[in-house]
Amino acid sequence: MKTQLLSMTLIGTMGAGAALADTSATAATDLNLRSGPGPQQSIVGVIPVNANVNVHGCLAETAWCKVSFEGTEGWAYGDYLSASLEGEQLMIAPNRDQIEVNTVTYDDGNADGIASGGVAGGIVGAIAGGPVGAAAGAAIGGAVGGATDASDETIVYVRENPVEPVYLEGEVVTGVQLPEAVVLNTVPESDYRYAYVNGVPVVVDPAERRVVHIVR
Repeated sequence: MKTQLLSMTLIGTMGAGAALADTSATAATDLNLRSGPGPQQSIVGVIPVNANVNVHGCLAETAWCKVSFEGTEGWAYGDYLSASLEGEQLMIAPNRDQIEVNTVTYDDGNADGIASGGVAGGIVGAIAGGPVGAAAGAAIGGAVGGATDASDETIVYVRENPVEPVYLEGEVVTGVQLPEAVVLNTVPESDYRYAYVNGVPVVVDPAERRVVHIVR
């Protein structure tokens, strides 16, 4: 009886250990590492495209995942993190059941459970086309979006002329499409426009409202 009980205890311990194991993932694009799970949280670092991170787990009802990158712990958007499953690269957040990613919680003491990071203003819309672009980029081993010919003068102007920031559900990366709720501002002597989205300045192609460059 004691031997059987000991065996059951060991099996239970092994199962618990497996459930707590991190998931190794790769960034499909340059990806913000934030202090908490939300677009209004402060940026504590940037995960470069194709860099590896340890995913400790993701929130049950959103795509935000708790990760570690080069000794820094934070939160990244799981629609842009891919993991290998039977030779196929799958995005973490939409495929969490297949990949068996842990579920974690986040509580900063606020009633809504997700902190605003001290930033005024609420979510005004959602970023379009992000996960699809990330999946395509990961599948071919490249980054989301491509290089832009935005001039140095454009980038300097965007950096030196901040505008009222807007916050969108999801994460802003190169290649995503901004909704109509985001006002695009003129850049002198340039065909591009710009906005400040989720805490970062972005250069936008106004024809498709697509982000072509993130000013860091």
